[in-house]
Amino acid sequence: MIDHLLLLPRLRIQNANAISSPMTWGFPAMSAFVGVQQVLERHLPDDIKLVFSEIGVVCHHIEPQVTEGGFIKAFHLTRNPVDKSGNTAAIVEEGRTHLEVSLLIGVESDGEALGSPERRREIAQRLFEQVQGMRIAGGSVMPSLDTHRRHWPELISFDVKEDKRAKQWQRLKRRLLPGFALVLREDLLADHTATLEAQDAHATALDAWLDLSRLNHACHVEQVEDEKSGTTKEVARWTLRRPYPGWLVPIPVGYGAISELYPPSEVANARDPEVPFQFVESLYSIGEWVSPHRFNKPDDLMWFVDNDLDRGIYRLQNDYAKTQQD
Repeated sequence: MIDHLLLLPRLRIQNANAISSPMTWGFPAMSAFVGVQQVLERHLPDDIKLVFSEIGVVCHHIEPQVTEGGFIKAFHLTRNPVDKSGNTAAIVEEGRTHLEVSLLIGVESDGEALGSPERRREIAQRLFEQVQGMRIAGGSVMPSLDTHRRHWPELISFDVKEDKRAKQWQRLKRRLLPGFALVLREDLLADHTATLEAQDAHATALDAWLDLSRLNHACHVEQVEDEKSGTTKEVARWTLRRPYPGWLVPIPVGYGAISELYPPSEVANARDPEVPFQFVESLYSIGEWVSPHRFNKPDDLMWFVDNDLDRGIYRLQNDYAKTQQD
């Protein structure tokens, strides 16, 4: 249960990475925002002793930089300067998107007293100013257009009493509207996999993932009687097949190892030669976009690291599905 929550509202991000994995595009991967949380924690001022445990993201606006019109969309690509020989440089396809998001970071106090409202306001404002100079999901944080100061950063300490805690969360949820938060729905992926396996013994989790990632239209032929002629004719009707309600999307949730863990500096051209190195591939699951007003508590939209080092699994977890079952 979250005791302290840092709200960094309405961050405008320009040219964020829209290619979230080798198989998905659109909203940046949640691992990018977890990286923001870790970088922010590492660069905390010396007089602020906090530990960041989890993060939630509410998207208020997204504008992918793609061609408009037509069935197939393509990313807007940039022409790079000529190379040293004067020839045209190759085009590197990079997907970009403009975002407006609010970040909610779970905070644990490392020996620092957060009971003073003045101290909480000071910490929230300093961290809000610090994140303005960072890059989020590869994009640049732009100056806020909120000239009337309607959206302000806040470090909230939730009350121990359930009724007061609920009122604090209700007030915060109103500040997050309109928007949508991404949560994990692995339970729906498991249920749909079992459904497909009952229909076809060769069905796999990949089949279920692909089936939930697309719009499925089914054709039904009905016998309809013509009132004028009195004859019966066949009419084809198309319906949209949706196994589950909600706005479901395919998402990457982390990485799985495909090699052993190599000692530092053993693999050539590694980004950091001072840390161990391991080859990995992306792990995928199903997510759902949910409006903040539907969350019963802040824990529902928070993402946290849940690694299994023995199996070589480096992934993120979210407890929204568990809350729904309860």
